[in-house]
Amino acid sequence: QLQLVESGGGLVQPGGSLRLSCAASGFTLDYYTIVWFRQAPGKEREGVSCISSSDGNTYYTDSVKGRFTISRGNTNNTVYLQMNSLKPEDTAVYYCAADPHYYCSAYVFKGDFGSWGQGTQVTVSS
Repeated sequence: QLQLVESGGGLVQPGGSLRLSCAASGFTLDYYTIVWFRQAPGKEREGVSCISSSDGNTYYTDSVKGRFTISRGNTNNTVYLQMNSLKPEDTAVYYCAADPHYYCSAYVFKGDFGSWGQGTQVTVSS
């Protein structure tokens, strides 16, 4: 059974940093394109970042470019989202999703992902 587990969320002050992890069991993440989404209360789910399985290509939504970095762990079947210079508007539940076929682009956030984690809460507040 394919499982994704997010962790690393928490409460941080504006300008602070967090590193989210998306860990997989039951499959090897290297063979999957991984996408981070987030959903704030009362808002629609928003695509945040993506890393492709084929060539490591990455994509970021405009609001996080230059602040967030997505990467793969070398040996531990985990994908990370390093979030720096956090803003109150980054507050949301963050989810990771996986698909073996998608390639990262502006359209990947509209994809139909079969594997999702349970989410981790990120709160940016003073």
